[in-house]
Amino acid sequence: MERRKRLNRASDIQRVRLRGKSFPHPLLVLIILSDMDQTEAKIGVVATKSVGGAVERNRAKRLIRAAVDEVFDFIQPQDQILVLARKPILQAETAEIAAVLLQLLRKAAVHKPSVLPK
Repeated sequence: MERRKRLNRASDIQRVRLRGKSFPHPLLVLIILSDMDQTEAKIGVVATKSVGGAVERNRAKRLIRAAVDEVFDFIQPQDQILVLARKPILQAETAEIAAVLLQLLRKAAVHKPSVLPK
């Protein structure tokens, strides 16, 4: 995932976490906040200590970023998305995580409807 596509500032992550709408799944939690002034979608990835030690948290974040690369084109440009990792994500493959992200995007109804695969 390119750096310009990331939510980097702690204040931005906190704003999405507090004001956004949450969509839970056993592997991850998707929090979405729409901002009409924004021209490009931004995504933040968070893995807390509940996922595991530093090695496990970094692996979880790498898996999520790889999955986000696969589905980024389906996200509307005004959306700011925060993806929170959960412990079972360590046993998942990138393709499975990408499928979960697509499922949650459909559930949130924030995807680009013309390009989302079935």
